[in-house]
Amino acid sequence: MSSSLDEALKRTSLSRSNQMEMLTFRLTDGQLYGINVFKIIEILESPARFDRMPHAHPAVKGAVDFRGKPIVAIDLSQALGLEAVPFDTRLAYLIICEYSKQLNAFIIDSPDSLLTRGWEQIHKPEGMNARSLVAIGYSDSNETILLLDIEGILVDVIGHKEELREDLAGSGATLEHKKILLVDDSKTALMMMEHTLDRLGFNHTSQSSATQALTLLQSMEQQGKPPFDLIISDIEMPGMDGFSFTRTIRSLPAYQGCKIILHSSMSNPTNRLKAEEAGANDFVAKFDPNTLSEHVLRVLNATDLTA
Repeated sequence: MSSSLDEALKRTSLSRSNQMEMLTFRLTDGQLYGINVFKIIEILESPARFDRMPHAHPAVKGAVDFRGKPIVAIDLSQALGLEAVPFDTRLAYLIICEYSKQLNAFIIDSPDSLLTRGWEQIHKPEGMNARSLVAIGYSDSNETILLLDIEGILVDVIGHKEELREDLAGSGATLEHKKILLVDDSKTALMMMEHTLDRLGFNHTSQSSATQALTLLQSMEQQGKPPFDLIISDIEMPGMDGFSFTRTIRSLPAYQGCKIILHSSMSNPTNRLKAEEAGANDFVAKFDPNTLSEHVLRVLNATDLTA
C-alpha cells in the first residue's frame, strides 16, 4: 500500500473519530501555536526577501511563487500584533495552506511537531474573547497550544469584499417560517453567515460550538419545541467536530429529517464525501455568501417539495 494511500486512510479515520492532527509551531513570542494539518499543503523555507505589494496590510510581505503561481505571504506574528519574523536575517518558514479555495503562505518562526488530539481535548475557555484565537490545547509536555482563527486573521489582513447578489437579497422571504441554526466557533464566520441570512430574510439562531448546539437541541426537545429545519455547521470546532456533530444529530429522533449543511474552510473535495458519509445533506466551502445562499435555498426548497 502506498504511503499516500496510508495517509489518506489515516486522515479519513481521524474524521470518523472526532480527532484532528495539528502542526504546532512557534512565532516571535516563543508561544506554541497550532493549525490543522488538513489545511496544510506544504512547509518551505522562507525566502530572505519579498517584493512588497503596494497599499497592503503591514503583515503582507509580498507574493511568493508556489508551483508556478503567485500567492500572498503573510507574517503571522505581525498579523497578531507581535514582533515581525526576521526572515531577512535568519531562517524562517512558510506554511502553505488552503483556506476557502485560496492558497496563502504564512511566515512562521519555526515548526515544532505533529500531534494528534481528540476534539474533546481542545477547549474554548469561558470568557476568551480574543478575535484571533478559537481554542487551546496542550502538548505532550503540557505546554499550552493556541489555536488561531485563521479565517478572522485573513479577513483582518486581506479583507472580504464579496457581497450578496441583489437578485438573492430577500429570496428567503417565502421560507421565513423555516428555523435555521448556525454553529461555528469563529466569531468572524458566524458574523458573516448571520449577515448573509439577514440579507436573505431568514430568522436564525447561533451557537459557538457543537456541544452548546446539542445542549440547545436537547433542551428544545424536552420543552416540546419544534426542531430546526436546517443546521449549518462548521467542521473544526473545540469539543466536537462537525462530522461527529452531524452523526449525533442523526441519532436524535426529532432530527432524522432535518437538513444539515457542513460549511468549512477545509475546501478539499474529500470533505464533501466525508460530510455525506456523516449524514449531511450538503457541503459548502467557506466563504462565498452567494454560494452559501444558493445551497441554503436549494436545500430548503427541496424540503418543501418533499414535504
